[in-house]
Amino acid sequence: MGKKLKRVVAVGAAATLGLALAACGGDSNDDGGSGSGNNGTSEPGKAGGQLNYKQHFLFEAADPQRIYYGVQLANWRRVVYRGLTAFPMSEDAKVSNTPAADLATDTGTMEDGGKVWKFTLKDGVKWEDGSDITCEDVQYGASRPFANDVITGGPNYTLSYIDVPQNPDGTSTYPGPYKATPEQQKQFEDAVSCDGKTVTFRFNKPWVDFNAAIAGLMMVDPYKKSADKGDKSKWNVLSNGPYKFQGGKFDQSKGGTLVRNDQYDPATDDPEQLRLALPDQINWQVDDSDTAGELFNDQLIEDSPDFQNAITTARLVPTQLLKVQSGEPASRYTNVVSPFTDYLVVNAKTVTDPKVRRAIGLATDVNGYVKAIGGDKVAEGADSIVNPGVTGYKTNPAWADRNLDGDVAAAQALLKEAGVNGKFKLKVAYQKSPTMDKAFSILQETWNKAGFDVTLDGQGATYYDILSSPDKDIDVAWAGWGADWPSVMTVIPPLFDSRPNISKTSCNNDYGCYSSDAFNKVIDEAANAATLDEQIAKLQEADGILGEDAAYLPLVNEKFNWMHGSKVTGFTTTAASASYPELGLIGVKQ
Repeated sequence: MGKKLKRVVAVGAAATLGLALAACGGDSNDDGGSGSGNNGTSEPGKAGGQLNYKQHFLFEAADPQRIYYGVQLANWRRVVYRGLTAFPMSEDAKVSNTPAADLATDTGTMEDGGKVWKFTLKDGVKWEDGSDITCEDVQYGASRPFANDVITGGPNYTLSYIDVPQNPDGTSTYPGPYKATPEQQKQFEDAVSCDGKTVTFRFNKPWVDFNAAIAGLMMVDPYKKSADKGDKSKWNVLSNGPYKFQGGKFDQSKGGTLVRNDQYDPATDDPEQLRLALPDQINWQVDDSDTAGELFNDQLIEDSPDFQNAITTARLVPTQLLKVQSGEPASRYTNVVSPFTDYLVVNAKTVTDPKVRRAIGLATDVNGYVKAIGGDKVAEGADSIVNPGVTGYKTNPAWADRNLDGDVAAAQALLKEAGVNGKFKLKVAYQKSPTMDKAFSILQETWNKAGFDVTLDGQGATYYDILSSPDKDIDVAWAGWGADWPSVMTVIPPLFDSRPNISKTSCNNDYGCYSSDAFNKVIDEAANAATLDEQIAKLQEADGILGEDAAYLPLVNEKFNWMHGSKVTGFTTTAASASYPELGLIGVKQ
């Protein structure tokens, strides 16, 4: 997935120590229940009053086709931007990961094995200015990401799927609506066509979970052509949801005030109840100073008067966790598994024997690592690179029964089978911080006992650039990932399909430069599957190949820790909210 959706400021496990992450899926247990802590208030959300939303980082846009931060996608789907489909608010992950009809009358009709999708708009859906939302608005919204010199920063999946002519290098010949010739525009409008209120998408290959992709991402959300000012529209918001921003804009550094949208009727617009829209007003307040997130949570823990009706995008840091395990604050504390899974990737160019790679995984002291980064409130051991909140998650058989304390004897035996004589040298890279230094020192201990000679190499801000290099002087590296929407297709292929990743100058997201014809063949079969069940089965088979090759070593599923004010009601997180506060269910006492 794109790093913007996956990471708000930077950085994986270090983020559990106070840096910020975005999220885009995931849940607390395999069955979608609560995590190891409280999962919200027992009091249901109440209508009325004002909610304060404290945000501790900057968004990059307010334009739907440019949004790629998980928390913004999830929250704004509840308040201002409705899609053809949306994910429900259920705490059951299976329900929350199943798209429901939103602007459309149903979740779409799939034809031609997933190469054609049709949606019909509901009657009476309107923009905040009172004008009707039309099929042509959806068509125009879908055209905007193709203008990637203007509409920047958002997801670009549709550019490789929508069936318009392509250049020899596979890029689209359609330049988007601002520069298209009449012929190019007609080619696009043949691929994304309108017939009354029905929009038809034609793809050049199957997309069997398209209705789920557009529930989470806004790449084909409707956009009113007359309101489009290109780059000047970056912070404008024309709402079709239950709220609208006063003044029609969101201020990147200050936020905005959400008030009721009088053109939205919940009875007719949202019979599926995809958003309760309980507060009369939401005061979205931005402060991206270095200490803002920690200070927000200090105030929430103390239940300061100005924070009693507040929630925040900032998660508790480990030092704050000690303050919320008992007494009154514990009733306002929530701990859930996040959408992010951290893993170790082995450089296939320098550690060529799968037995040696597997030995590294068997000798990994996952429990010691968890303790070092903050304990079981911060992370839990993982058994796949696919997060438990993703549809199609399954324990990777290669890692199902490993000892999470590190099995030195088993690792030694594998090294002996591999014919390793003496110590096997490894250079291990990770994103440097005091906590990660400590965590990797613990991993180093069991690795060395098993027969490795490990050198630790903590890296700085350019970590992922270094990791992508095909000529890196690294044997094992830490990495983290989360799904763009709850599909294994947004995890395994982007990380391990060598064909779009590996070039002479970069391995891109395939950080271990892993290449396997057998794996790629199964990925192609998954991509061309005619049904979602067939696709999932093929992707699970592909993950099995990765396990046999020890292409990755699962480490942990990260956890989120939340506080909310005492006047906040219905505080909950769901898979659909990316494990952030579920804004569609939250209210405030008056």
